Amino acid sequence: MPFTTAEIAKLLDAEVVGDANLAIKGFAPADRAQPGDLTFAENENYFARAEQSAASAIIVDGAFASSRKVLIRVANARIAFAKAMHLFFPEPVFPPGVHPTAIIAPDAQVDPTAHVGPYCIVGPKARLGARSVLEAVDCVGANCRLGEEVHLCPTVTLYPGTEIGNRVRIHSGTVIGSDGFGYVLDGGAHRKVPQIGNVVIRDDVEIGANVTIDRGALGPTIIGAGTKIDNLVHVAHNVRIGRHCLIMGQVGFAGSTELGDYGVIASQSGIGGHLKLGRQVTVGGKSGVMRDVPDRETVLGFPAVPDKQAKRQWVGIQKLPEILLRLRELEKRVPGGTGSLEA
Repeated sequence: MPFTTAEIAKLLDAEVVGDANLAIKGFAPADRAQPGDLTFAENENYFARAEQSAASAIIVDGAFASSRKVLIRVANARIAFAKAMHLFFPEPVFPPGVHPTAIIAPDAQVDPTAHVGPYCIVGPKARLGARSVLEAVDCVGANCRLGEEVHLCPTVTLYPGTEIGNRVRIHSGTVIGSDGFGYVLDGGAHRKVPQIGNVVIRDDVEIGANVTIDRGALGPTIIGAGTKIDNLVHVAHNVRIGRHCLIMGQVGFAGSTELGDYGVIASQSGIGGHLKLGRQVTVGGKSGVMRDVPDRETVLGFPAVPDKQAKRQWVGIQKLPEILLRLRELEKRVPGGTGSLEA
């Protein structure tokens, strides 16, 4: 469905520079745009490419001007890009109702506006809120609580007692509420410690594909409101992740660690157990965090240290071959020295 530049500008709280009645039929990056498409530019290089493209209009911020293209001027081009994408690529609509192959426990509560797709299972005393979607082959265990507009992509598993807030999206293959890794050595064998807690996921969380979040040993494992978790992340038992955090792919949290609000954990990092990471902490990629991290600190490396210290260490390591050569030359000057230090 086409939209005029004026209609798009109204959605984005923007100003049109040029033809406000120009019809826009799609959205594309500059190198793939066709006539009738909208694109965006957030810096001079992007703008130069966009202006040379076939696109009919460009979302911009800043003082860009063009005699060739209609401009939609916004406060932040990247935010506007995200909003405009929903116009041209709307979410699929799932009609209310329960597929005949779904299995719903007699005492489960499924809101009449919810969608339960093929081969889904909703266990005893589970509750599914308004306009929520179970796409296909999802398993919602006994006593689970799902709020409004929860969306489970195919093959998501929620163990019993999981609590999910409103507007939560969970992607395929993710398992929420499996047992935490809890054992005690007893007579030469590892005895399992029962994991009787649950997982609580607050509002507006998005969880990627093939994520595992373990139930608490006693209390809950908690994912704070607005947090976004990438694919292939593991969150162990009794971890507490704050609000609006970003957890990137292949990160692992050991048990009972806390991450404050607005934390950022970059890919392939490991966070040790029973630690406290403060508000607005950033952990660089492939880092190993083995100590508490105070508010607003950035750490890097293995073991992770403050970023400035880590960078000095890296520079020092790069200089080691040169330092070894200098030491060998110095050793030759020392009486009895052989200069045999290996480089």
